Amino acid sequence: MLNKVPEVTIWFWVIKILCTTVGESFADWINMKLGVGLVNTAWIFTAVFVVVLAIQLRLKRYVPFPYWLTVVVVSVTGTLYTDILTDQLNVPLWISSAVFSVLLAVVFGVWWLRERTLSIHSVTTLPRESFYWLAVLVTFALGTATGDWTLELTGWSPGASVLLPLGLIAAITALWKSGANPVLSFWLAYILTRPLGANIGDWLASPKVAQPGEPTGLALGTFTTSLIFLGLILATVVYLTVTRSDVTETYEAAHAAHATGDPRKERVALAGFGLLAVATTGLLVWAHGQPHVGPAPEADNTSAVQMAPGQAVKKFPPAKVSALRTLASTSLKDARSGNAKGAHAAAQSLRDLWDADQASLQPLDNTGWTSIDAQMDQVLKTFGIDHSNPPMSPAQQEKELNALLTDMG
Repeated sequence: MLNKVPEVTIWFWVIKILCTTVGESFADWINMKLGVGLVNTAWIFTAVFVVVLAIQLRLKRYVPFPYWLTVVVVSVTGTLYTDILTDQLNVPLWISSAVFSVLLAVVFGVWWLRERTLSIHSVTTLPRESFYWLAVLVTFALGTATGDWTLELTGWSPGASVLLPLGLIAAITALWKSGANPVLSFWLAYILTRPLGANIGDWLASPKVAQPGEPTGLALGTFTTSLIFLGLILATVVYLTVTRSDVTETYEAAHAAHATGDPRKERVALAGFGLLAVATTGLLVWAHGQPHVGPAPEADNTSAVQMAPGQAVKKFPPAKVSALRTLASTSLKDARSGNAKGAHAAAQSLRDLWDADQASLQPLDNTGWTSIDAQMDQVLKTFGIDHSNPPMSPAQQEKELNALLTDMG
């Protein structure tokens, strides 16, 4: 059977980073447009992933379009899984990173025990390809968690944080050139492309002017960023389809030389990986200890300037304001009728949509966005969403929801 994975050339890494960037920006945009919340969006993309993966698994050889379509979908799906843990279940990022690290180790362990190889040059059977895609899914979730955790620890902007994974990938490449195990080098670099692409996506989509503690970027928005990178992916896939420069039609034996290196050089390179890990840890500890702007305290949200009814959203697109009002009204209606579960679910969807809209709304009117954001936070606090307090009384929920609806006009 022919190999099902493209040859690892510069094109492989270019399109992988493009797919990873789309995973970050497109996940945010589609969540905003669907307006059904993170969990339902994740279910939708899980179903899409199952479909495209089934098509990919049925193929007998590597074909660029279905392969990279699967990578794009799995990048969005893996991102959503981590976002659910962080935003919906309030799982700390260090715990998510640890859990996904262990899960990836388990996947690799079972894969090795069954197949005795983790090389992508040997993805020639259905079991091996199944392990491959499971590993890819976990690497996207792990890369999302570790990338976000790095930003949380350091307070770096997305633009500055691009340099860390980029530098690590360059160091891994140098160690690979010096004789490091190619399989280990590949998977380490593969994981790091996730935070690299995500930071690039955040940097392009984030507003140029932001509140303290918020990232700054080029203000392209999640839709424009997604459109640009999807177009680049399509163009690259068309090129690869025509030129077949990433196609390998050889069996595992043809790549045996890649798996048989110099044991002494591999041990030296392994020590280099260890030193790289220690240096990275030291850098993150140092950055965490430096004065930097973190997320604004909750109490600061209440001090935002008060604006006349409807004034805060005057510069926002009416369709987006209407979608927010609909969710707030649904939550209010359920709270009044005693449907606590429905009110809470609508409030969560309201939060998800508001967060997803930030990149496009805040640049339009930073003052108005800040005013609404402060009242939005008061609403979420009454439901115990993103706050440590238990849900408040329905009367308090109604009060804050009414205030939010008044602010939105």
